[in-house]
Amino acid sequence: MALKATDIPAANPRVDAAGRAIPSSAANHAGHAAPNPAQAPAANPALDPQLNPEEQELARKREEQAAIESELAERELRSANLRAELGAFERQYLHHVGSRYAELDELKAAVAERLAQDQPANERAQQAAREARARAAETQSTAGEKSEATPRAFESSPEMKRLYREVAKRVHPDLTSDRADRAKRQQLMAEANEAYERGDETRLRKIFTEYEWSAEAVQGEGPGAELIRVIRRISQARGRLAEIEAELQELLRSDLYQLKVRLDEAQSHGRDVLKEMVRKVEDQIAQAKRRLENPQGLGR
Repeated sequence: MALKATDIPAANPRVDAAGRAIPSSAANHAGHAAPNPAQAPAANPALDPQLNPEEQELARKREEQAAIESELAERELRSANLRAELGAFERQYLHHVGSRYAELDELKAAVAERLAQDQPANERAQQAAREARARAAETQSTAGEKSEATPRAFESSPEMKRLYREVAKRVHPDLTSDRADRAKRQQLMAEANEAYERGDETRLRKIFTEYEWSAEAVQGEGPGAELIRVIRRISQARGRLAEIEAELQELLRSDLYQLKVRLDEAQSHGRDVLKEMVRKVEDQIAQAKRRLENPQGLGR
């Protein structure tokens, strides 16, 4: 699942020094004379003779910024997707399997404590009871309270992905060098991630609109100052790209992801591994209950 450059969508349309989109030149029809170069719009705003060198450089950097921010938004989406999928899988696993393991460990602790009670002088039995109780507490803490509702798998619509890309391109905190603006963006991006995992399109739209009309989004004037801001945004975006790649690799190496891959592969061959795991644990639970109900058989 390594990211490749070919996975990244094409850059945004070219813009002029003022940030306005420049339409592409129409292709020449076969057999027709080429248009007069003096009348045709410049294909590259950085080569527009009407712009001074500083404005031309700003136009080039804006093109670079548009491309890298599109790439950043796409990778942010991939990272958000993976986190959401793993979160949903973990909740499903804990609901179906984790809660049963918690029940099994509780029964095992009860059996060990019964044995320790019957053999107060047996230090090994006392130690085994303490360890079994600690395991039961840890398993219960991990599994949490069993929910009656089955957690749903994560799904994202094309519209949700589009909205998330727009928010990431506009709001991501690593795209600003202003401290106050960065703090606001961090809060909004955290809310966007939560809204994306919940599938809340309305909230994503609201986050984008709120920032677009906020005071922090107001741009300064002058090509020189703007050029510096654009260069810094490009540098910040490149740094964030490296961070995302590291985060993705860490997620892909996690035990949770490896378990999900194995279960997905088994499911593609018609096996429901979660159900198989549940049946196995339930068999162990039944055995533990029989041991607890039959004091004579506890020592076996």
